[in-house]
Amino acid sequence: MTCAAHADLAKPSVVSVNGVVIPPEVIASEVQNHPAAKPIMAWQSAARALAIRELLLQEARRIGIDPQPVSDAEGRRETEDEALIRGVVEHEIVTPQADEETCRQYYMQNRHRFRSPAIFEAAHILFAARQGDTESFASAADAARAVLAELKSHPERFGPLARAHSACTSAAQDGNLGQITAGKTTPEFEQALFALSPGAITEQPVTTRYGLHIIRLDRKIEERDLPFEIVASRVADYLRESVQRRATAQYIARLVSSASITGVGLDGAAEQHRVN
Repeated sequence: MTCAAHADLAKPSVVSVNGVVIPPEVIASEVQNHPAAKPIMAWQSAARALAIRELLLQEARRIGIDPQPVSDAEGRRETEDEALIRGVVEHEIVTPQADEETCRQYYMQNRHRFRSPAIFEAAHILFAARQGDTESFASAADAARAVLAELKSHPERFGPLARAHSACTSAAQDGNLGQITAGKTTPEFEQALFALSPGAITEQPVTTRYGLHIIRLDRKIEERDLPFEIVASRVADYLRESVQRRATAQYIARLVSSASITGVGLDGAAEQHRVN
């Protein structure tokens, strides 16, 4: 067995924060939230997160934070520890709200982030088949080609043909799929759809994991810049959260520098830590 392998199997050190030991079984339970290439790396990441959590809890109790758990819109309620951590962050870290000038400046420098995606209104006729089933797939391909040949002569019959042949629930709406944006369909379907001009039908059946499709693009709404007024609150929230993340990391780093922590290194850990 190599030295590296021995290192992976090495027993982790006892982790403590200002004399408070974090039980190994608690770290082991936390490991599932920290996927990593090697078990020891996941363990170290979990230990760091729990050490910072313990550090914040100790500080919250030291300054006398009164835990006041709150619930979210879905009815999930904070634990007392979560309320303490939130309370100490809110008490110790003041995050200023970005003014309009700052928000506008960020918006102008990052216009590409504030664009509405292109929207495609489309219809299709699906001939369901699996490529692994040679006979079934060949039969579906023959049927698709026959319908496509009819559409080339009579494109106005797309709706009736979709109702008669499509294996998709959209058949009831003449094959209409409504509005589609990037990432909402399979890559093969998307590539074929995005290559069409409005009113056009695919020249050949398009194969996806669902079978073969005849696709028609009805309308395309081009992507466009969103006005600042529409995204102003989103920009302000982003800037506030960005400042809060940096301020929180600096605050945790100060706590770490004055704490006695054993068993795990916390250099730079505050930068990746997310306070819940």
